[in-house]
Amino acid sequence: EYQWKGPFYFIQGADPQFGLMKAWTHGDTNNGDDEWGEEIKLAEQAVQAVNKLNPKPKFFVLCGDLVHGMPGSRWKKNQEQDLKDVLKNTDQDIPLVFVSGNHDIGNTPTRETIDDYCKNWGDDYFSFWVGGVFFLVLNSQLYFDSSKCPELRQAQDAWLDEQLAVAANQKCKHIIVFQHIPLFLSKPDEDHDYFNLDKSVRQEIMEKFHKAGIRAVFSGHYHRNAGGSYKGLEMVVSSAIGCQLGQDTHGLRVVVVTEEKVVHRYYSLTELGSHGIEKELLDILARQK
Repeated sequence: EYQWKGPFYFIQGADPQFGLMKAWTHGDTNNGDDEWGEEIKLAEQAVQAVNKLNPKPKFFVLCGDLVHGMPGSRWKKNQEQDLKDVLKNTDQDIPLVFVSGNHDIGNTPTRETIDDYCKNWGDDYFSFWVGGVFFLVLNSQLYFDSSKCPELRQAQDAWLDEQLAVAANQKCKHIIVFQHIPLFLSKPDEDHDYFNLDKSVRQEIMEKFHKAGIRAVFSGHYHRNAGGSYKGLEMVVSSAIGCQLGQDTHGLRVVVVTEEKVVHRYYSLTELGSHGIEKELLDILARQK
């Protein structure tokens, strides 16, 4: 869909992370993830909320940490199977888009962990078009620590440059990026920690994105809502479907794309499931048709 056909919207979720709630409560994030009944319920609630929406979203993207188990850990396969069983109930007219997170491929990914992810969930980076808008899904773990697979980082970098050249030629309306780890949480020059990218890498990516005219980057990983902007590039950090590490509710983000702008709002699962999208956003969708 290279052509603009009018406004549309999609749903962004992040961090269903089956297993983290028990592990977090018990203070054992390495081995405490042997139960995930709570997360199953929340993921089911998310799917039900998305299925009820009218009009339907163009797609439903999950920005990483699908499950809590790290590669090779004891419960990972069971967690993944249970998540797949829940996601199978998503309306078949709503495509699912998966983004790899650190728990999906490891904090320091290897070719093996990435291959395993790709077999299970699809490519770790790719692009797609919806209604004249160009979407890029990136593997942010390669920016976080690619020490065990430097050649894969180089491959993604080369691919990204090609994709941005394609986008420039196609005169797309907007370019939007999905990745698990945020570039930054609130300020482009904030210190580096577990929840954002290293400053030098971050600066390079932000400049590249800014020059390419990328409108927004959507991510998860922080289990809280956050965000900021860099030279007109908006960094949107969405809280989790699963375990909350701050004051936010389990929720999903509704993102409306119009010819001029990208408007979004975070909803609790309960709110989205019972009331759907608020009139203000529906009006934006209807007004421009």
